[in-house]
Amino acid sequence: MTHSSVATIKVKDGQQASFEAVALKLVAAVKANEPGCLLYTLSKGDDPVTYVFMERYANDEALAAHRATDHFRSLGREMGAFMDGPPSVLRMKELG
Repeated sequence: MTHSSVATIKVKDGQQASFEAVALKLVAAVKANEPGCLLYTLSKGDDPVTYVFMERYANDEALAAHRATDHFRSLGREMGAFMDGPPSVLRMKELG
């Protein structure tokens, strides 16, 4: 079953460029190393401190593999320094 998620992240004001630099490294690493990840994008909202990751995985295994990667763990921690609180994550299982 295909899994999708939308993670909304608030970044500390003035830390946007630093956050983007690390987050875009993560996007590149996912795209280069995770064939089971069908979509992994970073977008910026109208609010200058709001970002959204949109993710889509082919199956449970691909999602589990993503969470276990070194790049997700290390860059995720690095991004945390620029975030204003934890992300809000909506996880979904596609029905059709």
